[in-house]
Amino acid sequence: MKAIRLHQVGGPESLRYEDAPKPIPKGTHVLVQVYAAAITPAEFAWYPTFHTLEGGIRSFPIILGHEFSGVVEAVGPDCMGVQVGDCIYGLSDWFIDGAQAEYCVTVPANIAPKPVTLDHTQAAAVPISALTAWQGLIDRAHLSAGQRVLIHGAAGGVGSFAVQMARHQKAHVIATASAANTDVVKALGADEVIDYRTTPFETAVGDVDVVLDTIGGDTRDRSWGVLRKGGRLVTIAADAEGVKEQRVRDAFFIIEPNRNQLMNISHLINTGVLRPLAGSVFAMEHFRQAYEQKPMHGKNVLHITQEWQMSRKGAPE
Repeated sequence: MKAIRLHQVGGPESLRYEDAPKPIPKGTHVLVQVYAAAITPAEFAWYPTFHTLEGGIRSFPIILGHEFSGVVEAVGPDCMGVQVGDCIYGLSDWFIDGAQAEYCVTVPANIAPKPVTLDHTQAAAVPISALTAWQGLIDRAHLSAGQRVLIHGAAGGVGSFAVQMARHQKAHVIATASAANTDVVKALGADEVIDYRTTPFETAVGDVDVVLDTIGGDTRDRSWGVLRKGGRLVTIAADAEGVKEQRVRDAFFIIEPNRNQLMNISHLINTGVLRPLAGSVFAMEHFRQAYEQKPMHGKNVLHITQEWQMSRKGAPE
């Protein structure tokens, strides 16, 4: 198969588009023919990119890209609940090769039926961002109707889903974004949008129940002051191992694959409650451009499979 593989610690310059062995599904594994995979530049700095689950050092070359949309090609002998031909989307394990290849392996618990209202390139950009927003706002912050929530980076992959989920929860949504993205973020459901380039958000908002931080650093540090007493801050922009401040360590979380939540997200997309913001789509061999061109909103996506087999089970008519 063709794959994009990382040959040393570094950035996109260390990736190569080349031939690689096609994985074989064993045990409960699912072999996926990847139609599209999303770009997550932060993977170059992730601990699991270079380590095994047991803490050992992974061998190069390494395949990145842990969210995808595609079709089930084969299943291991002990796999249950997934059939060959299913159109699915989801995640592969952080500690193994990812989906920037024509085929990848995953497990049933990490995937769900693809939203039928999205094509594969749209669906590939959903899993990490939507699950992060769900787990941050609902599982950790317990956001409820009538509460005030401040969402940083509201035009990004996570932020754009968070705005829509908070609106669906009937919260009062305050968002930070650039002026160029104000109308987009308001269309997603934000009640107020603060241009972070011209207005320090802490001078414009206060007494919020929840802050969802996707930026980190100074933005996160300034956010503590806008919380009401008993308010909750959750962040995806911290290194839990490197941060000494306990409240930051407590606020930080890493998403976990969740089939039930992916199924709920599919339902919300199919019914029009959620919609992904699309970045740009690039051919697989143009992967460096996909990394180097920062999207205005959402995520960039690699189109992996050239001949889409839309007659397969679960594909849109």
